[in-house]
Amino acid sequence: MILYLHGFDATSPGNHEKVLQLQFIDDDVRFLSYSTLHPKHDMRHLLKEVDKQLKLSDDPDPIIVGVGLGAYWAERIAFLCQIRSVMFNPNLWPQENMEGKIDRPEEYVDIANKCVAEFRSKNQGRSLCVLARQDEVLDTARVAEVLAPYYPIVWDDEQTHKFKSISSHLSAIKAFKDRVSVA
Repeated sequence: MILYLHGFDATSPGNHEKVLQLQFIDDDVRFLSYSTLHPKHDMRHLLKEVDKQLKLSDDPDPIIVGVGLGAYWAERIAFLCQIRSVMFNPNLWPQENMEGKIDRPEEYVDIANKCVAEFRSKNQGRSLCVLARQDEVLDTARVAEVLAPYYPIVWDDEQTHKFKSISSHLSAIKAFKDRVSVA
């Protein structure tokens, strides 16, 4: 089972495309929607929804795949639910770059402060991060600097922030899902 978390643009047709692409890895891809506007509510909602989906599946190695803001949540929710995640261009600092777009961006700081201390060191190797060199929204070099000590980083030279096509990374995602080293 693959759980897919959309980015800030929940209605983008690219989300459907990514779900279709992920079905080449696993027939069971489930799209999980959340508001994107209310961080604390989104966290509670996603924790409940992921727990529910895990109980409804017999997959011994489910993963969460997220793009942008969805990747922010994928890393944290996967850690809390004790599964692995794949992040495409994770927005690690929504409190900095989403002001004016979401209600209460400061809640992201509160969430980070209340999260398990040093959670990335406790989650080491349990996430795969794919970054676009052409990301027009995020400083992916900054993202890589933060995440590289904990997770394998795969660079993409073609895609932009929304990662319209993830097809060139499907084999790496499959290997990661199947617990094969991708580094």
